[in-house]
Amino acid sequence: MHHDPTSPVFLCSKRRASLMSTCDVPPQNFAETLPTEMSERIFGELDTESLCSAALTCRLWHDIIEESEQVWRDQCSLVRAICQREVDSDRRDGLSWKVTLVKNYTRSCLKRDWLRGRFSHVRSAEELRGRKMTPLDAETWGEILQAELDR
Repeated sequence: MHHDPTSPVFLCSKRRASLMSTCDVPPQNFAETLPTEMSERIFGELDTESLCSAALTCRLWHDIIEESEQVWRDQCSLVRAICQREVDSDRRDGLSWKVTLVKNYTRSCLKRDWLRGRFSHVRSAEELRGRKMTPLDAETWGEILQAELDR
């Protein structure tokens, strides 16, 4: 019996066979199949904590994340919104985007909380136990004090 390779029946059975064969293949790591630039864009959608967790997932993810200036620059822009002076100073000093982010991430979280009034009614050091604290410069304390006066 001769089969016409252009007939719908032949094409459907060929497609079904290819789908069935792909079901037998274990799922692959997306970073193995996508261009590095696409993987960087995906990782760039993560928040800082998730990005750091992703870097611990496997060697390939770690290498892509570690080597991507774009991923760290995007994360740093969020920190810069709160700590512009500090980020700009670190970049002028030649620090990489990743080092700048690591250096300023905790500071930006703390400064954001202070500016939002999270610590406006702290009565003792015990209420701050468990919080990460970091040194803040005089200009930052001036911003925080002004925010408290404005409340």
